[in-house]
Amino acid sequence: MTGLWIVIAIVVVLAIAVAVSYNRFVRQRNLVQESWRQVDVELTRRHELVPNLVETVKGYATHEREVFESVTAARAAAAAPGASPAEQAKQEGVLGQALGRLFAVAEAYPDLKASTNFLELQRQLTETEDRIAAGRRFYNANVRALNTRVEAFPSNVIAGMFGFHEAEYFEVQDESVRTAPTVDFS
Repeated sequence: MTGLWIVIAIVVVLAIAVAVSYNRFVRQRNLVQESWRQVDVELTRRHELVPNLVETVKGYATHEREVFESVTAARAAAAAPGASPAEQAKQEGVLGQALGRLFAVAEAYPDLKASTNFLELQRQLTETEDRIAAGRRFYNANVRALNTRVEAFPSNVIAGMFGFHEAEYFEVQDESVRTAPTVDFS
C-alpha cells in the first residue's frame, strides 16, 4: 500500500512539473511574439517615414530617379507582410543600404540639407532606427531565453512533447547595415 502512495506521489509531482514547464514555455513564446510585434511597430513607422523622405529629396534632386526607385522598391519589399524575422532582417538591410544612397544624394544639395522638413524627417528616422535597435535587442534576448529552454534538458523533452520550437533571431547579416546610416550635413 505504501508503494502505491509513493508511485501516486511521484506521478503527481511529475504532472505538476510538466504543467509548470509547459506554462513557462507558453509565457516565453508569448513574450517572443509580443517583442516581435514591438519591433514590427517600429519597422512600420520606419516604412511610413521613407516615402515622406523620398518626396522631400525629390523636390530638390529631380534627376536622381534611380535612387528614388531603389528606395521605393526596398521599402515596398520591407513593408510586405508575413515575413519571418530572418527574411525581414534581410529586407531591412536592403532598405538601409538604399536609404544610405538617398542620404548621399541629399549631401549634394545645400538647400535640401537646410530644409526643416528634411531635417525633421531625418531626426525622426534616426529616433526610429534607435527604437528598432532596442526592440531587436529585446526580441533577440527573449528568443535566446526560449531557444535555451527548447534545447536544454529536461525542458527539451517537454518542448518536444508539446511542439515548442526554436524562434528565429532578428539579425542583419551585412555589417554595413548593422547600424543606422550616418550622415554628416555640416
